[in-house]
Amino acid sequence: MSVIDSTPLVYLVDDEFVIRDSLTLLIESTGQAIKSFESAEAFLESYDPVHPGCLLLDVRMPLMSGHELQAELLNRGINIPVIFISGHADIPDSAKAFRAGAIDFLEKPFDNKVLLERINEAIKKDVAFREESVKKRRIQDRIDHLTTREKEVLGLIVKSHSNKESAKILNISNRTVDVHRASIMEKMQAENVAELITMVMYCEALDSHSLEERFH
Repeated sequence: MSVIDSTPLVYLVDDEFVIRDSLTLLIESTGQAIKSFESAEAFLESYDPVHPGCLLLDVRMPLMSGHELQAELLNRGINIPVIFISGHADIPDSAKAFRAGAIDFLEKPFDNKVLLERINEAIKKDVAFREESVKKRRIQDRIDHLTTREKEVLGLIVKSHSNKESAKILNISNRTVDVHRASIMEKMQAENVAELITMVMYCEALDSHSLEERFH
């Protein structure tokens, strides 16, 4: 089962049982799956990156705080959207959360309708991010299967060099460039040059600055 096909899951981390219980009932009433944890440590032990979703996170908790968990997620390269919930919110807390990438910060008691809207938005954002990541990995995998010379020719194609110009820069024949271009199009599964360039630029697989330094 792929990450995109997996069931979205809402994670809730709050040390107050009453909050966990009420939010679990609310979210489950919409048909959405949820897993709740009383501590950041318990969440980290159970988190499964296969599932798209979002994280509802309390700010002030014993041992590891919400901010500390957010920092640890960033350190581990986990990009799950975070919605902070807090009964003791202040400007520094919310500012710190947003600087670290939180998508929202809601004060308790909050409007349930607003919370559910934010959760839906967060899940959609996570699914879209995962779909883009998969697409980029597929394109990068095709690029990785090109030969060294094909990658050089591809770099010149991206910079709009003609076959004649590419042949001169690489000190090879026009015919050889033609052969490489045909192989590149096949391996990249591109219908035309425009699509090829779009694919490469989309996944940012080539550093245009380094290419310019190398070929000019």
